[in-house]
Amino acid sequence: MITTKRLKISVSLIIFIVILANNICFANIDDDEVIDINEIKKETIEAVSKNTEELKLNSKIGLIFDRNSKTILYEKNELKQVPMASTTKIMTAIVVLENANLDDIVTISKKAAGTGGSRLGLKTNDKITVHDLLYGLMLKSGNDAAVALAEHVGGEIDGFAELMNKKASEMGLVNSHFVTPHGLDQEKHYTTAYELACMADYALNIPKFREIVGSKKYNITINARSSLIGNTNELLGNLYGVYGVKTGFTNGAGRCLVTACKRDDIDIITVVLSANTKKERTLDSVKLIEYANKNYDVINIEEKIKEKFNNWKQLNEKRIYINKAKTQNINLQIEELKYSKMAVNKKDIDKINIEINSLYYLEAPVYENQIIGNVKVKIGDETIAILNIYNKELIHKKDIFDYFIDFLSFVPWLLNKNLLL
Repeated sequence: MITTKRLKISVSLIIFIVILANNICFANIDDDEVIDINEIKKETIEAVSKNTEELKLNSKIGLIFDRNSKTILYEKNELKQVPMASTTKIMTAIVVLENANLDDIVTISKKAAGTGGSRLGLKTNDKITVHDLLYGLMLKSGNDAAVALAEHVGGEIDGFAELMNKKASEMGLVNSHFVTPHGLDQEKHYTTAYELACMADYALNIPKFREIVGSKKYNITINARSSLIGNTNELLGNLYGVYGVKTGFTNGAGRCLVTACKRDDIDIITVVLSANTKKERTLDSVKLIEYANKNYDVINIEEKIKEKFNNWKQLNEKRIYINKAKTQNINLQIEELKYSKMAVNKKDIDKINIEINSLYYLEAPVYENQIIGNVKVKIGDETIAILNIYNKELIHKKDIFDYFIDFLSFVPWLLNKNLLL
């Protein structure tokens, strides 16, 4: 009798420990720490105002990414491969939005309903649209929603992970690898701050994604019943200019936050990874945003380049000699810059220099799109862009007939000089 009772207690204790361990190992519930946003904003803005040129983060990894020029304005361990928790769901949403019909109705599997960590609260056989699952994925950070979407699009989690990795490869992301659609800790599931910013930048160009991550609240419908959910992003609606993107937390990844913020022409993405606490990631994210807006201005670099090139072209195009060419009328063009605007540190604006280098002697034929020089855009000694100068139209080499015509044009002069018999 005593042995049976002890056995029951032992079994119950083991079950409790297993459940507790599962929650400890995989938990990514992201709203369990209460923070005071106003206090953080006040503390951060004061700190940045006192020291505008130096930025110190408590988090292990941080980044400011300029959306205009796709360049890095600030970095701390931006290329280190690390787990990224629920910020994984940025790529999950990209793959779903590009491969699924938003109106499709998904029947929730037992596997999806049983997924741990942060949840939307889905149950086996629940019915919900892809559209509302995406809101549950990005606002509530539902791991159950992530699995449901993965099964719907990829057939299974492994199949969906293949689609995620394929998309990463197409985007040129070489330091990211996906194993799950939700970001619960897995050995081979990782990214970098820089590549995570690239993912967010890509995703924000998808209107539906931007609409979702910019929503503070949303009414989702499960089994024809409506339910209001809130966004886990503590900065959305609480810090001027913030319009997304995603929070994250696991024991392995620490506290993570990817934030998009636009104030006037300053349009940036900040990434904070491996923070120790929710307050730390929020504080560092606000620091990054305030630092960028305090120290940077946006300039129309494309306009400056075109003005410089057009002035140079007017003075120098006719100086280019093409040996043995049918015509000396060369039409030079400049390669298009991939962006028109860029954020530049205020102290470096006067250091912007545009150098133009060109060949002045060419041999015919000169082919269409043949490169004959370049434009270098520099800030101080650093080259930030090189654009090719090319010939727009084919210039043919003279043939025998052309030389004969040239000779005939000299005949009157030769006759005048009595040089012809």
